[in-house]
Amino acid sequence: MRTLRMLALGTLAHVKQMSRSPFEITIALVVPIVQATLAVYLFRAGQEQHRLLEAAVGAGLMGVWSSVLFGSGGAIQNQRWQGTLEMIMLAPRRPVLVILPITVATGLTGTYALLATLAWGRVLYGIPLDFAKPAAFVVAAVVCIVALGMFGLLLASTFVLMRNANALTNTLEYPIWLVSGMLVPITVLPAWTGPLADVLPTTWGARALREATTGGPVWPSVAVCLGISLICLAFGSISLTYVERRARAAATLALA
Repeated sequence: MRTLRMLALGTLAHVKQMSRSPFEITIALVVPIVQATLAVYLFRAGQEQHRLLEAAVGAGLMGVWSSVLFGSGGAIQNQRWQGTLEMIMLAPRRPVLVILPITVATGLTGTYALLATLAWGRVLYGIPLDFAKPAAFVVAAVVCIVALGMFGLLLASTFVLMRNANALTNTLEYPIWLVSGMLVPITVLPAWTGPLADVLPTTWGARALREATTGGPVWPSVAVCLGISLICLAFGSISLTYVERRARAAATLALA
């Protein structure tokens, strides 16, 4: 119970910290709206009016992924700049329990992107929010956000090791969007991207949300997404412990 309480309080603290950042607030307010607008016009130009709701959901998921990716990297980098990263990593807890609240907090703040794109599409473009399985959509959204947080934890180990996490985050944003099929169907991508997409939790999370929107089988995708999330949690814990020890030995935690 004390561990759960620590995770909950840590997540709340990081959510509050991000809510105080003008940059984070601006990005959270503007980017989802821009992505939703582009998605709607792209699908309209392709004469796929029946898929506008799918476009809004996909654009929202893109915003969640961006929040997790840049938020996780940015949080680690901010801790380093503020000189508190050493104290965080030296806390009498396993590194995964200290970093996990950061990645979960970025996923929670990213939920705004999903809600904003749906609201923007409904108010401005009149997209009916006719989800085939509303309850399953809510469950799939929660699972997808948790999965993204676990994936962010796996990436956090490299964020701790690297002096400039933005060098990695900038290269991962768009490829994950495409390979996961958040907006573009995976079937139109080259065949070699298939195995890569299958091991990403973002792929199965996006598929679960799409199936809940159109009426397909949601629960198999949700189950796979949860399974991959647990794998990310396990590997993230091992990798973070190794990287933390290596950074201590090399004395590179404080280097910005």
